[in-house]
Amino acid sequence: MPSSIWSATAGPHQPPGRGHLVLVHGAMDRSAGMLKLSRRFDREWAVTRYDRRGYGRSAANPGPFTVAAQVDDLLDVIERADVAGPRVIVGHSFGGNVALALADRHPHALHALVVYETPLLWLDWWGGTSAQMQAEGPWTDDPEAAAEQFMRRLIGDRRWESLPAATRHQRRAEGRALVAELDDASDHAPWRPERIGVPVLTLYGERGRAHHRRAMELVAAEVPDGRVAMVPGAYHFGVNTHPEHTAELIGAFLDEALSPVVPVVPPGG
Repeated sequence: MPSSIWSATAGPHQPPGRGHLVLVHGAMDRSAGMLKLSRRFDREWAVTRYDRRGYGRSAANPGPFTVAAQVDDLLDVIERADVAGPRVIVGHSFGGNVALALADRHPHALHALVVYETPLLWLDWWGGTSAQMQAEGPWTDDPEAAAEQFMRRLIGDRRWESLPAATRHQRRAEGRALVAELDDASDHAPWRPERIGVPVLTLYGERGRAHHRRAMELVAAEVPDGRVAMVPGAYHFGVNTHPEHTAELIGAFLDEALSPVVPVVPPGG
């Protein structure tokens, strides 16, 4: 049965390629948001991008949009890519929660993990866009309106209104995924830091918001093998706006974290 999750892999699938890099995008985004970062690695790595359920070319997926379901999707994407060598997951924003949940529940499926400004929605002090919107009213009553409000906060009214009508319609339709996944992660922590058994790099943008930096410093401190770094000049979308700096930090981390490396165990093996 064909998967409802769209994915694509570029780069060498076998040695002398260095292994498998899987990029996980954030809320109200799609795999295209990780393309610039992908191109910094796909000469040496097999790099897989995919549209998470409910977004982009996976918009038809009926749900549920829980983190647990998305971990299953990520495992399926990994298996279909069929790449030899060590595996690294890179999660941007909400995609970092999916990546960390994978490391918690399937520790043998990866060797290292990178997250960029991942929202810790379940913590009382979290002050991100979703927390602000929830405080202003019951956004679950109208997921399409919630999606528009989310996008306007992220990119501004002028840019939102300049988008083609078809694009705005598609983004509003993705509200069902947005609301459901944020509610799921707000209700309970989708992963436990003490169970993350691989090296972790957390990243934040130099010009990003204070709560994102605090979150990344906290994750790096709480996982057993964590470290934190700043992407110079970047805001929240540094993986797209500052791919060179982001790739340099990830590359240096992988040189350290993957030497020496233990052979990967296939998911479910």
